[in-house]
Amino acid sequence: MIESFRAAVAAADPLRILPAHLPKPPAGRTLVVGAGKAAASMALAVEQHWPGGAPLEGLVITRYGHGLPTARIRVIEAGHPMPDEAGEHGAREILRMASQLGRDDLLLVLVSGGGSALLNLPAEGLGMDAIRKTTGELLRSGAPIQEMNVVRKHLSAIQGGRLAAACAAPVLALVVSDVTGDDPTHIASGPCAPDPTTYMDALQVLARYGIGAPEAVRRHLERGSRGQVPETPKPGDPLFARVENRVVASAQQSLRAAADFFRTRRIGAAILGDSVTGEASEVAKVHGALARQVARYAEPHSPPVALISGGECTVTVRGSGRGGRCAEFLLSLAVDLAGLAGASAIACDTDGIDGTEDNAGAVLLPDSLARAAALGLDAKKLLAGNDAYGFFSGLGDLVVTGPTRTNVNDYRAILIA
Repeated sequence: MIESFRAAVAAADPLRILPAHLPKPPAGRTLVVGAGKAAASMALAVEQHWPGGAPLEGLVITRYGHGLPTARIRVIEAGHPMPDEAGEHGAREILRMASQLGRDDLLLVLVSGGGSALLNLPAEGLGMDAIRKTTGELLRSGAPIQEMNVVRKHLSAIQGGRLAAACAAPVLALVVSDVTGDDPTHIASGPCAPDPTTYMDALQVLARYGIGAPEAVRRHLERGSRGQVPETPKPGDPLFARVENRVVASAQQSLRAAADFFRTRRIGAAILGDSVTGEASEVAKVHGALARQVARYAEPHSPPVALISGGECTVTVRGSGRGGRCAEFLLSLAVDLAGLAGASAIACDTDGIDGTEDNAGAVLLPDSLARAAALGLDAKKLLAGNDAYGFFSGLGDLVVTGPTRTNVNDYRAILIA
């Protein structure tokens, strides 16, 4: 099971996939900027395949512990999922450098998941404390990433197409997608993509999820909704005639790689979808029902078969335990399957980090519940307290990879033997 996850991650490795998408050097300078968990590996891929005599410089921001040594593109590390001053300083420098480019130059932007927190430059009148508090509320709310980013874009001086707007040069954004649907406007809050949402939309997200944002944030969004603060660049804006957003890696590509892994081992593979969303514990119940149907009736697939899915679930935090959405999905699946004979599963985030923990995810075996009971671990109680990490850690069944330096969302597979 873990090897299938590795196959999925390898299919999204920027060092393998990025070179084919690199443009020819322009007549002038090439400035490389970017942010995300894949930023360092994307920058290294550019350096390794850029003509030696062509000008190249730049700055990218990645998460702490995700950096790589580079020669021509500077890599700095910053906070994620909570933004910090290091990311703010880096974003300010990126905006400054991009604004100095001319029409004969090229802005090459490397975008990947995690960029919303890492490329974080608060709008005028907002400080980092207000952004951090709002981010914390968003992360706990259970809101899908697309709606979280509606708010983030309208609190930013660089996201929501504003990076592209600050630059006079042609812009090529190469995007590693960690968002269902692969729309660049949602990935890293779309620094180079037109934004169809408004300040009013952001206010409605806060109201919908009961998010207690600081007064400065609410005041900024309300001023924007009244037209007192400039909106983000919208679809149809002429500036986007010189901008291309190109998705170079996605969840679907990785799911296909995992499916090929199983098929080469004479195990069937069914991709259930690359955009599975919803509350992690509830999504697990739907997957569990399908797994039981396969195990009991060989419908709609005959064993042995791997049921594979991607996407990004959410967790509404109600307890004080530890565990990201992948581990929560897997613990809910364990409770639902109740030790179904011949069924095992894996759920991992392709960036190597499940939520804020040190694991990518975990594996579930047919005897996991029995082993847990012998150790005094109550699966249902731990699930209610959002402590999936405690459950799988106690069993020794966490999957720990360290940073993968890519990110195409979550990977889930249920194997019915």
